[in-house]
Amino acid sequence: MFNTSFIFLPAIIVAFFVLAALIGATVRILREYERAVVFTLGRFDRVKGPGLVLLVPWIQTMVRVDLRIQVIEIPSQDVISHDNVSMKVDAVLYFKVTDPERAIIQVQSFLPATKMLAQTTMRAVLGQHELDEMLAERVKLNVDVQTILDSQTEAWGIKVTNVEIRTVELTENMVRAIAKQAEAERDRRAKVIHAEAEFQAAQTLTNAAKILSSVPAAMQLRYLQTLTEIGGEQNSTIVFPMPIDIIKPFLDLFEKAPKPLLPNGQAKLPPAPEATLSV
Repeated sequence: MFNTSFIFLPAIIVAFFVLAALIGATVRILREYERAVVFTLGRFDRVKGPGLVLLVPWIQTMVRVDLRIQVIEIPSQDVISHDNVSMKVDAVLYFKVTDPERAIIQVQSFLPATKMLAQTTMRAVLGQHELDEMLAERVKLNVDVQTILDSQTEAWGIKVTNVEIRTVELTENMVRAIAKQAEAERDRRAKVIHAEAEFQAAQTLTNAAKILSSVPAAMQLRYLQTLTEIGGEQNSTIVFPMPIDIIKPFLDLFEKAPKPLLPNGQAKLPPAPEATLSV
C-alpha cells in the first residue's frame, strides 16, 4: 500500500497544478473601473466586467482596459509661431477611454498613439498664432487643441477631456526684445496720458475764459483776486496796466474837456495811465 500511494502522489500533484492553471485561465476579477475586451478564437466577442469574468480556457482571451482619466505629459516641443518666433512649449493631456472595443481594435496602442497625436496637433495649432496670442490667450489655445484632439481620437473610443499648456519658453534674445517692447509701450502710455491731461486742462481754461468774458463783474473779481495774490508775494514794485473798465469814466471826462493845441495845431492827447502797486 505504501508503494501505491507513492505512485499516485506525483499524479495528484500534476492534477493540482493543472486544475490551478485551468482556474487561472478561466476566472478573472475586474475592478469597478476596468473592462475586459473578450476575443474568441481571435475574433471579438464582447466587453465584460466589472466583477467576475469567466473565460473558456485556451479558446477565449481578454484585454484589460482602464476607464479612468489618464494623464500624459507632452514633452517640450519646438514651435515656430505665425510671426516667426521660435520657442519651446510643453503641455499636459487628460483623456479617458469611452469605448473599450474601439480602443483595442481600432489602434495598436492607444496610449502612445494619443501622445504622439497630441504633440503634432499642438505644434500645428500653435504655429497658426502669434506670440502675443500664445501669452495672452492661453485658455483659448487649450480649447482649440482639445477640440481638434477630441475629434481625431473619437474613432479610437477616446475622449480628450482637457489640455493644459504649461510652459512657453523663449530665447534670451526674445525675452530682452519683449522687455524693450513693454518699456516702449509704458512710455507711450505715459505720453498719451500727459497729452490728454494737457488737453483737458486747456479745455477747462477755455471754458473758464468763456464764462469770465460773458460776465464782466466776474472778470473784475478775478482781476482783483490776482492783484491780491501778487501783493502777497515778496516784491518791491509791480507795474501793471489799469483795466479799461475802471478808467473808462475818466477817459470820458478827458474827451469832454478842452484839449490844448500843439504848435502845429493838433490836439495833445494825454498819455495812457498806469497803476503802480508798492509793497
